[in-house]
Amino acid sequence: MNAVVGPARLGRRTKDLVKRLRPEDVAIVDHADIDRVSAEELVETGVRVVVNVSPSSTGRFPNAGPLELVRAGVRLVDAPGATLFDVLSDGEPVRVENGEVWRDGTMLAAGTELDVASLEIALVEQQGRLSQALEAFAENTLLHLRGEAQSLAAGLPLPALRTRFRDRHALVVARGPGYKSDLRMVRPYIRDFRPVLVAVDGGADALREFGLTADVIVGDFDSVSDGALRGGAELVVHAYAGGTAPGAERLRRLGLDFVTVSAPGISEDLALQLAHEKGSSLIVAVGTHFNLVEFLERDRAGMASTFVTRLKVGESLVDAKGVSRLVSPHVGIWPLAVFGAIGIAVIVGAVVASPGLRNVIESITRAIANGLGL
Repeated sequence: MNAVVGPARLGRRTKDLVKRLRPEDVAIVDHADIDRVSAEELVETGVRVVVNVSPSSTGRFPNAGPLELVRAGVRLVDAPGATLFDVLSDGEPVRVENGEVWRDGTMLAAGTELDVASLEIALVEQQGRLSQALEAFAENTLLHLRGEAQSLAAGLPLPALRTRFRDRHALVVARGPGYKSDLRMVRPYIRDFRPVLVAVDGGADALREFGLTADVIVGDFDSVSDGALRGGAELVVHAYAGGTAPGAERLRRLGLDFVTVSAPGISEDLALQLAHEKGSSLIVAVGTHFNLVEFLERDRAGMASTFVTRLKVGESLVDAKGVSRLVSPHVGIWPLAVFGAIGIAVIVGAVVASPGLRNVIESITRAIANGLGL
C-alpha cells in the first residue's frame, strides 16, 4: 500500500492524544483493546494512520473498536512491544508503509496492518468466547462487591449543592459509546423538560458542542477542558479509596470552587447516585455504559459499583435512546410563526402582482366598510 508520511504524535492515553491530533499526523498509541469511543474520536480527528504498540484487540471480549476504525478508512498498524515511545520524539517525521515505521531510512518497528476482513473474522470468534469473558468478569465483580456493596447500599454522604434536583429530571452525560447521536436524539426532550444537566468529566465538553452548559460536573477532571470548568457549573470532585482526589489540585490551580465526594467505582456511578439521592424523578443517561461489552471495554476491577448503582437507581434510570422514542416531537411556536409569516408574504405578493386581485380586494373592503357605516 502507499506510504504515509507525517509527524509522529505520541500519546499513551488516547483520550488525551486526540485533543492534539491533526489529519496530517501519524498517531502512535499504547492502547490495548481500542474501545469504540476511542475509535470514534480518532476518526473525528481525520488522522490517516494509527500505530499501536499494544494489541488493538486482545480477544478478551468482542471488541468492535478496531473494526470501526478501519472501516472509517484509518490504517491501523499493530506493533505490540515496539519501542516507538522510547526512540521517537513528538513531532518527528516518520513514514509508515506495509506495517513498518521508518525514520530517516531506518526501520523503527515492523507491525501488521489490520484489514476489515480479518477484523470481522476475529470479532465473530470473540463473540463465540463471550461466555468465558462473562464468567471471569462475574467472578472479579463478586470479589470486589464484597468490599463495596455495604457502602454503596447505605448511600453516599453528599454535599449541599445550589442546583435543585428534587422532582426534576436529570440528564447525565458521559463521553461514552454513541454519546453524540444520543445527544442529537434527546434535544427535543431537553427543550421540553429542561432537565438538570449533569456532566461526567468530558461530558461537559460534549454538552458545549451542542450549545448546552452543564449545571453540575462530576469526575476526576482529567478529560475536561478549562473552558468547560469555567462555565459556571458546580464542580464535584470524585475522590477514590484512600481519599486521593486527583482532580482537586487542578481546580485549585484554576482558582475554582469545588466539593469532594469519596465513593467507590467510577465517576459515572457517582453522577447517577448524586442525581438519585438529590431527588430526581427521572434520570436519563447519555453515553453511559449499559451492556456487557461496554463494561468489559472499561476493564475496571470488577465494576461492582456500576452494577450496584444501576440496581439502586434502576426504577428511575432510562437510556437516552429510549427517551427519544417515547417523546413525541411537536411543532413549537416559532416554526408556526415563520410559516404564518411566509403565508402572509405570499398573499401580499400575489395582491401586488395582480391588478385584478387588487380590484377584488378593494371592492370587498369597500363593501365591508359600507356595511359597517364607515
